[in-house]
Amino acid sequence: MELKTNAALIIIDQQKGILHPKLGRRNNPQAEERILELLGYWRRTGRPVIHVQHLSRSEDSVFWPQQSGVEFQERFQPSMGEWLIQKQVPDAFCSTGLEARLCEAGIDQLIIVGVATHNSVESTARTAGNLGFETWVAEDACFTFDKADFFGNAHSAEEVHAMSLGNLHGEYATVVSTAQIL
Repeated sequence: MELKTNAALIIIDQQKGILHPKLGRRNNPQAEERILELLGYWRRTGRPVIHVQHLSRSEDSVFWPQQSGVEFQERFQPSMGEWLIQKQVPDAFCSTGLEARLCEAGIDQLIIVGVATHNSVESTARTAGNLGFETWVAEDACFTFDKADFFGNAHSAEEVHAMSLGNLHGEYATVVSTAQIL
């Protein structure tokens, strides 16, 4: 496991709306601290940072463009020279040009963090792996929410998070901790 000098940190959906109480109970309350540790390291070492912003097509979404929830949280504001990718579906590669930009920049190693583990993180990591990128997901720099399965059985955010990481690890991505990366 070696971090390349041009490894890209992809920070998914760290927008004000993700903190809305209507999303329910979440896991991993330290996730934002871990993301900020990684972001600080990436900025200090001059590695590429990619901020992904969700622009929902649904008016009742916390990421609907006509309200403040769509804006980045202050602590995750993109800095000069960092990339901004705007998406309308969970997968940050879908109709965004992300793959082409990464290839043009010669970037083939991606470290994915953010929200929600079972949704945009998993979707983006699956595509990254399928496209042949060396993909790492930082398990302690992601979080998700309590969710019912297809049959109506309730699952805690911890269970949803663990299953999502299990879906990814070894097939689409390598799941690691922030400490392992740093």
